[in-house]
Amino acid sequence: MGESAIEAELREGTGKGVARKIRAADRIPAICYRRNAKSVSISLDPHTLNNLIRNASAGINTLFDLKVAGGGDFDGRQVLVKEIQRDPVSGAYLHADLFAVDLKEKIHVSVPVHLTGSAEGVTMGGILDHALRDLEVQCLPGAIPEEFSVDVTALEIGQSIHVRDLTLPDDVELLIDPNLSIVSVVAPAAVEEETPEEEPEEGAEIPVGEDGEPVATPAEPSEEKSGD
Repeated sequence: MGESAIEAELREGTGKGVARKIRAADRIPAICYRRNAKSVSISLDPHTLNNLIRNASAGINTLFDLKVAGGGDFDGRQVLVKEIQRDPVSGAYLHADLFAVDLKEKIHVSVPVHLTGSAEGVTMGGILDHALRDLEVQCLPGAIPEEFSVDVTALEIGQSIHVRDLTLPDDVELLIDPNLSIVSVVAPAAVEEETPEEEPEEGAEIPVGEDGEPVATPAEPSEEKSGD
C-alpha cells in the first residue's frame, strides 16, 4: 500500500483551452502512464497533491495509491509523481505526470543528498561547495531511499567527498559517475591588493628638487612655451 492516496478524475479533451478550463475550476490536468499500456488523462486537486508531497516521508519519491473516480485501469494502482510543471513566477502547480509502478520491476529515480555536520575547513575560512544535490539510482519501488546523508564534519580545505565514498544499500544501483564530487571545501578566492595611485610604477623616474627631496608631479603638466 502507498503512504496515502491521490484522488483523481478522468478528463476528456486535450489542449490549452481544456487545460485553462480545468485550472479555472481549481484543478490541474495530469497524465497517468505505465509500461506497455496506454496513458490516461486525469485531473487533480493541486493543493491536495502539494500537501501530500510535502508531508510524505520521501517527498516526491513516495508511493501513493491512486483513486480514480469512475474506475478504470489505473484505479487502485500505486503511483510515483514523476514530474510536476510549475508556474515560473508563482510556483503554482500547472501539470503533473504520474507513473504507475510494478512493485517487482526496478525504476529510475532521483534521490536527494542531505549534508550533515559543520565542516572543519569552513571554520578555517573555507567555503562549502555542495555540487551534487541528487543521485540518480535504480531500484525496486519499495526500496527507494528517502535521502542520502553525507557527514561533512571532517572535511578540510581542499578535500572532497565523492559519489564512490557513499555506502549504498545492496538493492540500490548507482546510475551516475562514481568519481563525481558531491561536496568539497574550497579556499576563498585570493583578493588582489590594489596598488595605490600615488605609488609610482616600477622603473619610473622620480623627479627631485635641488635639496634632493622628491617633488610632486602635476597630474596634467602644462606645456612650456619656448622663448624662441
